[in-house]
Amino acid sequence: MATRFQFIEKVNVRTHEAGGALGNLMVDAFHLIALFAIGATIVWAAVFSFLGMVERGSASIQDILLLFIYLELGAMVGIYFKTNHMPVRFLIYVAMTALTRLLFGFIGVEHEMDTRILIVSGAILLLAVAVLVIRYGSNRFPVVDEFAASDK
Repeated sequence: MATRFQFIEKVNVRTHEAGGALGNLMVDAFHLIALFAIGATIVWAAVFSFLGMVERGSASIQDILLLFIYLELGAMVGIYFKTNHMPVRFLIYVAMTALTRLLFGFIGVEHEMDTRILIVSGAILLLAVAVLVIRYGSNRFPVVDEFAASDK
């Protein structure tokens, strides 16, 4: 009777191991497919933005900043693809670039001082301080990879 329960327990353990392996495979496959889709979308959007600039025969500072946003998003996807870690700093850089683009839009349309200009400038400054805090924190308190530490 005890051997029958041991057999059932072994089958149960093997089933959980197989389910975990299959689940990990599916999650990894989804990550890869999603990263390729996001990367392709970024490239597609950047190419069409660039072609629009070529068609117009000129590029404004806002157009150039938009290309920088695409570049930062592409770098973020590339870093995530290589390391499996989302670089939060790049999201902040994208936000700073988008706000700078908005700021140039305000200045280009209205050539006078406005509270919106101060608010956007303050937001950019706040994001720059956030990057400083994140960089200081990551240098001062580095992340210990639990999986790599357990392999040693």
